Amino acid sequence: MNLALKALIGALMVLLIGVLSRTRNYYIAGLLPLFPTFALMAHYIVGSERGVADLKATIVFGVWAMAPYLAYLISLYWLVDRLPLVPALLVALIVWCGVAAAAVLLWQRH
Repeated sequence: MNLALKALIGALMVLLIGVLSRTRNYYIAGLLPLFPTFALMAHYIVGSERGVADLKATIVFGVWAMAPYLAYLISLYWLVDRLPLVPALLVALIVWCGVAAAAVLLWQRH
């Protein structure tokens, strides 16, 4: 049941993004993926199973985790004028992966 609820939430978010992208306020569709659905789940699970110290470390790492998304957005903004949409998205995704890997590696050395 828990997995079905998570799938339902994900499907609802996709529907909301699709609906919002067709409205006069289409840009709000870019805000919905940032709703902390999965962060809430992760923080609840870590906080209830591992304790406050590990939860605080997870929160601090979450701040680091914003860097890959920012790199994705900046690279996509630059790429959409230079490449067709799908290749621009793929390259921006590769940028996200690279920055995310760097964030994890730097965190592990911390």
